[in-house]
Amino acid sequence: MQAPSSSRPSFPNMLSLHTLRPRTQSWLALLAGALSVFSYAPFNVFPLMAICFGVLYLLWQGASPRRAAWLGLCWGFGQFWTGGGWLYVALHTYGGMAPWLTVFLLSIFFAYLALWGTLAGWLYARLRSGRPLFDVLLVAACWTFGEWLRGWVFTGVPWLAVGYTQSPPSPLAGYAPLFGVYGVGFILTGVTALIALALTDKTQRLRAGLLALAVVIVGNSLRWVQWTSPTGKPISISLIQPNIPQELKWNRDSLQHWLQLNLDLVRQHPAQLTALPETTLPLLEEQLPEGYLAALSEPARRLDGNVILGTFTRDADGQYRNSAISLGAHPRQVYSKHHLLPFGEFVPSSMRWLLDLVNIPMADQARGGARQAPMQVGDQLVAVNICYEDVFGEELIYALPQATLMLNMSNLAWYGDSHAQPQHLQIARMRAMEAGRPMLRSTNTGMTAVVMPDGSVPEVLPAFTSGALKTEVRGYTGLTPFARWGNWPVIGLMGFVLGSALWRRRS
Repeated sequence: MQAPSSSRPSFPNMLSLHTLRPRTQSWLALLAGALSVFSYAPFNVFPLMAICFGVLYLLWQGASPRRAAWLGLCWGFGQFWTGGGWLYVALHTYGGMAPWLTVFLLSIFFAYLALWGTLAGWLYARLRSGRPLFDVLLVAACWTFGEWLRGWVFTGVPWLAVGYTQSPPSPLAGYAPLFGVYGVGFILTGVTALIALALTDKTQRLRAGLLALAVVIVGNSLRWVQWTSPTGKPISISLIQPNIPQELKWNRDSLQHWLQLNLDLVRQHPAQLTALPETTLPLLEEQLPEGYLAALSEPARRLDGNVILGTFTRDADGQYRNSAISLGAHPRQVYSKHHLLPFGEFVPSSMRWLLDLVNIPMADQARGGARQAPMQVGDQLVAVNICYEDVFGEELIYALPQATLMLNMSNLAWYGDSHAQPQHLQIARMRAMEAGRPMLRSTNTGMTAVVMPDGSVPEVLPAFTSGALKTEVRGYTGLTPFARWGNWPVIGLMGFVLGSALWRRRS
């Protein structure tokens, strides 16, 4: 029986990837996904993502829904193993898990993450219309829908969303303050499909090429729009990077040394806003030596400022929290991490057996409130987020427009000298553009940096060095379109495109 027209290739003269043998197609999709890691930091070859995704898009043409789903799985599996393989360091090197078990569990985890690409491929093959320009919108909607679901289902794992590859100097970075990382991903995949259409269909070449060019030119022009503006006087900042090795951080014999190291760095690099990284004090607040916190905050207090430090706190119910404490000229302020990392900071009750397989301190924590007030430092209001929380852009904008600065406190020593550090800095660049606020980063081993609202990084400390990044910054006021509307414009566009395709198919 002949397949219905809706499942035929959209382009009459497309590249012949869909004619390759199934096994060859699978390996090609896996390779394209694996190579996409070079479009992320630290490599930053941002045009490469269009090529890698373009290979998948061309493989999807003419494929059945089942086949398209499989190819999406292969592409995603390659992407996550090369882009997120540094998780092996945390589980094996520092967590003590056996190598074979680490590879096995990570393969399952990466296969799960790739399932959202499977969903995208199945939806696209199921709903494509044969109308070239509409199918360009459809593939962008399907892929973005899968990434958006991956970003919140089961608490979400939005790491390696394709939009992150388009941080400056990509011309598409101009769309970040309007539509956020998912909107940038929608535009990137749509432009990729337009380029493929221009290369493979002579009847659509001019129109598709001009549309792709127009989208790129508009995005580049938007990079120079200032959605927010500086406010108040510059404030001196000192972002501390103690560089405490993860394998020694919890060593009781070294505890006094780490406490003294943090104190020495704060005294040597005083500022109005002094920030130390996540869990820089590997103790509960109540276990710290008497007078230690007063000594730590004294240099900032003399400058009428505050020190913000990472440590563990315990609530009235005896539950542990990963917290940031602000001390100094202003009264004590506390922020506790709300969005916890599954299996690193909390474990579902049905999987507590995993705690017996790894040696991860404080692996079962309580979460802080969803709406916690920014911290007052001088005349600035600082919205704090801890480590993995800055991956969720739609959750950070709740602090706006009150917050004038954003501060991320992280400890990526768990992942060694890997791509995790530059990838995390790239994520911070996207958050700064979305919010229109400077993003300050204080990290244990790197990358400690200042990120400006345009996504630029004027200053960064070398990784795996002990020291402080000292500079001055101004807070920013105002709202970007993304800070005002969040992901709703992109969700609405996805819903319209997918709804139209479904209605057309049913009718």
